[in-house]
Amino acid sequence: MTTLFISDLHLDASRPHITRLFVDFVRTEAVHAKALYILGDLFEAWIGDDTEDETAAQVADALVDLHAHRVPCFYLHGNRDFLIGDAYARRARMTLLPDPSLVEIEGEATLLMHGDLLCTDDVAYQAFRRQARAPSWQRAFLGRPIAERQAFAAQARTESQRHTRSVDETITDVHQDAVAAALGTHRVRRLIHGHTHRPAVHRLTLDAKPHQRIVLGDWYEQGSVLRVTRDEARLERSG
Repeated sequence: MTTLFISDLHLDASRPHITRLFVDFVRTEAVHAKALYILGDLFEAWIGDDTEDETAAQVADALVDLHAHRVPCFYLHGNRDFLIGDAYARRARMTLLPDPSLVEIEGEATLLMHGDLLCTDDVAYQAFRRQARAPSWQRAFLGRPIAERQAFAAQARTESQRHTRSVDETITDVHQDAVAAALGTHRVRRLIHGHTHRPAVHRLTLDAKPHQRIVLGDWYEQGSVLRVTRDEARLERSG
């Protein structure tokens, strides 16, 4: 059987065709898989479990169907939807995982990350990440009126786009030293992550041993799926 990995769908009401693509993927392929791992940024933005909209409802309903087929779904927060909480996870039958997480996939110890932690050259983003992941910051934010949270999210998206355009693309990509440190710390030879929207299978040598870094693609125009079996790991575009 196949274990599936996706990330960076950035689902939003403005792109209903991508939501339909995801729902079709779950109901036609994922229901036959061993497990589905979503490595962050399932949604373009998430401002609290108390603000579920039609897109979030469609996603949850599809994942409930997946659960009914006895296929587990594991979720690792992204930089856009790190506020997904226990309430929505229960609604969608997802198991929340910490970032990073060490799992065994087809007998291979594998490190899973969203990927933003590896972009250590982006100092401004890393500072915001530390602030926004603090429980005190999250409590204060989730205590604001919904309209204020929506305005903050819209401003944050605009600022993120401006920041990405204004810096060299190497700044927003992973740093190889951070990749090597993550693989070494967790003593694994395979790392799977998203975030950078640069899908690829990278092969590298550390301590004279072969390692693999698989980067998942985004779903802005089409799907991107990593299919892992005991014999191979295949990264493909679809839809």
